[in-house]
Amino acid sequence: MSKNSKKTIITGSSGFIGFSVSLKLLERGENIIGIDNHNNYYDLNLKKARLARLKKYKNFKHYKVDISNKKKINEIFKSSKPQRVINLAAQAGVRYSIKNPFAFVQSNLVGFANILENCRNHKIKHLVYASTSSVYGANTKMPFSEHESANHPLSIYSASKKSNELMAHAYSYLFNLPTTGLRFFTVYGPWGRPDMALFKFTKKILDRKPIEVFNHGNHSRDFTYINDIVECIIRVLDTPAKRNINWKGRDPDPATSKVPWKIYNIGNNKSVKLMNYIHALEKALCTKAKIVFLPLQPGDVQKTYANVDNLIRKFNYKPSTSVTEGVSNFVKWYKNYYKHE
Repeated sequence: MSKNSKKTIITGSSGFIGFSVSLKLLERGENIIGIDNHNNYYDLNLKKARLARLKKYKNFKHYKVDISNKKKINEIFKSSKPQRVINLAAQAGVRYSIKNPFAFVQSNLVGFANILENCRNHKIKHLVYASTSSVYGANTKMPFSEHESANHPLSIYSASKKSNELMAHAYSYLFNLPTTGLRFFTVYGPWGRPDMALFKFTKKILDRKPIEVFNHGNHSRDFTYINDIVECIIRVLDTPAKRNINWKGRDPDPATSKVPWKIYNIGNNKSVKLMNYIHALEKALCTKAKIVFLPLQPGDVQKTYANVDNLIRKFNYKPSTSVTEGVSNFVKWYKNYYKHE
């Protein structure tokens, strides 16, 4: 099958990562079926601007549908006949999950169940889906490894994403459905989400307003640039998980068992102090930030740090864009998009 004849459903196609992946696959000539409900969790104009760029491609088709809508999702799968699926649609936001947990149940659990069931019924060759570094929760052993347990989530959001991994494992086991979950580590870059720190900090610094920094600035994050994320997703998509024919029924690690189910950390393999991230932003903006330090917020983890040995071993690739370069690229995009001098 030629690349041009491949059909891939991408849910959350008007979202930050979904848009970026869709754009890359469209550029290489693939047929993309985008699904997005365009909810108002953040600025709809940004989602519409992303969608407008995607609609310039003749090989892109868009459906404004919530993935929790069982009937409509089934109709899209039936009419589109895709070979692969990338599920990036989800309700995001650690703090928002404390305020509105049922939004996460509806999108991240009910919606994901619809995606899994349709992948099963329509013989999808590979399902790639977004998980999160937040699943590591209370883990303190660094760097976070896929081989360590992730059974102590600290938010409803991370619990829902851990549930996705378990649901996918069951479908892989029962129906031989190849599934790969990607634990993203603090994704940032052009066209990013306005609810995330970089977006908020940039807007407030440019408006000469103070920024709120939680945990008194003692957070550390494995910041991962969007282009690196996209490259990882596409490499994983093109390499479906397979059964391990050498499995003897004694390996306690399901990632190496007979189930065509894999989990990968997608991070920069470097934990950067939040204050250094802010300094990179100040440098890119040529402006000093006014900072209000606040306590640690419920659901937040103090540090993330990705072990990406499995990613390197399987795909000969690891994210490598520096925070300095990535933040600078974001600032250039932000000023251009918002016409800010």
